[in-house]
Amino acid sequence: MEIRSVEALRTLYAAPGERALRKQMTALDRHCRRFVELSPFLVMATVGANGAMDVSPRGGAPGFVRVLDDSTLLLPDAPGNHRLDSLTNLVETGRIALLFFVPGVDETLRVQGRATLSTAPDDLARCADERRTPKVVVRVTPEEVYLHCAKALMRSRLWDPEAKVERNVLPTLGEMLRDQTGSTAPPESQQAMLERYAPEL
Repeated sequence: MEIRSVEALRTLYAAPGERALRKQMTALDRHCRRFVELSPFLVMATVGANGAMDVSPRGGAPGFVRVLDDSTLLLPDAPGNHRLDSLTNLVETGRIALLFFVPGVDETLRVQGRATLSTAPDDLARCADERRTPKVVVRVTPEEVYLHCAKALMRSRLWDPEAKVERNVLPTLGEMLRDQTGSTAPPESQQAMLERYAPEL
């Protein structure tokens, strides 16, 4: 049976507890700021004007996302595949959601709000590192901020070394893309891919 109303959905679940509701904030407190400063990885969700959605991983050294103040995050854009799906969506709607991860910590940090793309010299300079100065900085204004419970990462055993999957259980990316695109060219080896990535890391 298909659920077609929020009322029908709610009959299957208990009401959220007071703590789950009260933990949502409109700005970053000291705990959230520290979480961002420790995070080397996040997932960014955006939506375009036509409703098309995109989810994109973003990573860097811990603290690569700069906390400018309690209401501003600066996320530098790094070299990628040049599709610009996420950035195009942000130009069109300015809506963004971020999920921050800290290795070894099962809780995550959720930030939802508005974003603009900045090329302001001060923003670019704040996000520069020893490798590069970004072309664009995503300037995020949080509207909803809260720490997410640990259950999903605990169930997945994401940080458990014994749950690690060896890379060779899957074909190389070159082999998978060859099959998906119908290319007749020899697939790029894993080593060649890593060497190609190295200048842009």
